[in-house]
Amino acid sequence: QVQLVESGGDLVQPGGSLRLSCTASGSIFSIYFMGWYRQAPGKQRELVAAITSGGSTNYADSVKGRFTISRDNAKNTVYLQMNSLKPEDTAVYYCNARRVENGGLHNYWGQGTQVTVSS
Repeated sequence: QVQLVESGGDLVQPGGSLRLSCTASGSIFSIYFMGWYRQAPGKQRELVAAITSGGSTNYADSVKGRFTISRDNAKNTVYLQMNSLKPEDTAVYYCNARRVENGGLHNYWGQGTQVTVSS
């Protein structure tokens, strides 16, 4: 099993920056995808940014140019650097990991971290 722990969420003013961290532990071998999702009250969960084991990245159109996903393999940690934050970025942010297990694909989620952008 994979355990994911997020941190870094906070209250920040519009235009400010935050860096979210997600650390994976447990059976981390064969994780091929890690990403950040977010969910605001009354809205569906959406993919914000993702990075594959090969280093390819993908971003939602709403955050391109403002957010950057990266990883530190030595620390088993993925980061989401968020700049130029807007009120519409307010949401609970969840870390996600996908792993091959016994020929099947398994999905793991962190507990979420709250990001609030407000003046």
